[in-house]
Amino acid sequence: MDIRLLSKILGLLLIIFSFSMLPPIFVSVLDAYREQIPFDETFVAMLCIGFALYLPVRNYKKEMKNREGFIIVTFFWVTFSALGAIPFMLSDSLLLSFTDAFFESMSGFTTTGATVISGLDQLPHSILFYRQELQWFGGMGIIVLAVAILPVLGIGGMQLFKAESPGPIKDAKLTPRIAETAKALYLIYVVITILCAITYWLLGMGWFDAISHSLSTVANGGFSTHDDSFAWFNSAPLEIAAIFFMALSGVNFSLHYFAWKSKSLKAYWSDTEFRWYFWILVLSSLFISAYLALIDDYKNTWSNFHHGTFQLVSFMTTSGFGIADFSNWPTVVPILLVLSGFIGGCAGSTAGGMKVIRIVLLIKQGARDFKRLVYPRANIPLMLGKMRVEDRIASAVWGFFALYLVSFVILLLAMMAAGVDQVTAYTAVAACINNVGPGLGKVASSFADMTDTVKWLASFAMLLGRLEIFTVLVLFSPEFWRM
Repeated sequence: MDIRLLSKILGLLLIIFSFSMLPPIFVSVLDAYREQIPFDETFVAMLCIGFALYLPVRNYKKEMKNREGFIIVTFFWVTFSALGAIPFMLSDSLLLSFTDAFFESMSGFTTTGATVISGLDQLPHSILFYRQELQWFGGMGIIVLAVAILPVLGIGGMQLFKAESPGPIKDAKLTPRIAETAKALYLIYVVITILCAITYWLLGMGWFDAISHSLSTVANGGFSTHDDSFAWFNSAPLEIAAIFFMALSGVNFSLHYFAWKSKSLKAYWSDTEFRWYFWILVLSSLFISAYLALIDDYKNTWSNFHHGTFQLVSFMTTSGFGIADFSNWPTVVPILLVLSGFIGGCAGSTAGGMKVIRIVLLIKQGARDFKRLVYPRANIPLMLGKMRVEDRIASAVWGFFALYLVSFVILLLAMMAAGVDQVTAYTAVAACINNVGPGLGKVASSFADMTDTVKWLASFAMLLGRLEIFTVLVLFSPEFWRM
C-alpha cells in the first residue's frame, strides 16, 4: 500500500469537499446567521486536514492501482462522513452525540434517508439545507465529481470511478476519457436537479423547499425539510411530480446521456434493464393500488392509487419519501414495499438496492440452467438483449448476491443480539443496506430510539450498500493487504 499516494489524493479530496460547507454558510446568512459557526469550523477543519495530508507529498507521482482505488474510496466515504458529522454535533439546535451525528451524516451521504432527528420544521435553514446537500453529493458519487473536476488524478481516475460506481458493468465509458465521462454524468445530474426544483416551485413549493427537495429527490435520498415529509404539502400534483423525478433518477444516467445525444427516447426502450425497471414499477404500483382500493371498498380509489404508486416508487428507487403511514396498511403491502427496495433502481442511477440488472441476470441464468437440464449438451449463451454477457460478469453477479445475503444475515443477527425485535431488525438492515431509509416496527419513522450499537451497525450497512459490498469487504481480506 502506497501511503504517500493515499495521503496525496485523500488530502486533495478533502480540500475540494471542504467547500461543500460554503452553501450552508450562505443559507445561514440569508436566515439571519442562524447556525453559521458550525459550518465555519467544519470548513476550516476539513481544509486544514486536507492540506496537512496533501502538502508533504504534493510532488509525489505514481500510477494508482486498483488496490489504492478501493482504499481511497472507502476511507474517504468514512472520513467525510465523520467530518460531515461536525455541524450536527456543534449545532445548538441539535446537540447530537458523535454516534447520532455520524449516523445522520452517513445516512445523508449514502442517500439512505434514515434519521435520528425530529422537529425538522423548527430547525435553522442551514442545517436543513446541509442534510439535503449531503444527499445530493452522495447521489451521483463524490468521487465521480472529483474525477470530473480534478484532472490531476490522471490515470488513477478510472480506478476511483470503478470502485465507487454502482452496477456489475463498470468498464463502459460514455466518452474516451474518464474525466469527460464524469463531467457528462454530472452535467445531466445538475440539469435534472434544476428541472425538478423549477417544477416543484411552479407547483406550489417555496423556493427553499423546492431547491432542498430537488436535491434529495434526484439523489433518491429521502431527507425532507419537514417531519411529515411530502405529506406536509398535501398536494397531489407535487406528489405526481415527485413520482416522475424519483423514477427518472432511478434510471441509468448513461441512458439519459445517450437519449440526449441522439435526441430520441428510443435509447431508453432499447435497453433491457430499463424495460424490466419500467414494468416492475408499473405492475407493482397497479397491484398495490388495486389491493388498497379493494380493502377500502373502492371508496377512495384515486387516493389509494396515487398513495400506493408514490410509496412503491419511493421504496423501489430507495428514495424513502412518505405521504402516508404505510406501516398501518394491510400486511402484504408494507412487505412488498420493503422487498421492492431489495430490487432498487438501475445500475448507474442514484438509486440503491441490488439493482435491476443483477435481478435480470439472476433470472436469465436460472432460465438458462433449466434449459441445460433439457439440453445438457447445448451451448446456451447468456444474453442481455443483443449483448452476450461474459462469464466473469455472470460470476460477479452471483458473487455479489452471495456476499449480499451473507452480509444481510450477519447484520440481522447482530442487531437481534443487540436486543432488537425480529421485524425491526429485518427491516432496519433492509432499509440501510438497500439505502432506502424507513423500515417497519420501531424504525418506521426514526432510528432515534435505537441503541448506539444498532446505529453503528446500521451505518456500516449503509456504507456496504452504497459502495456495493465488494469495495468495502475486500478491505477485510488478508490477501488484499498482501498484494
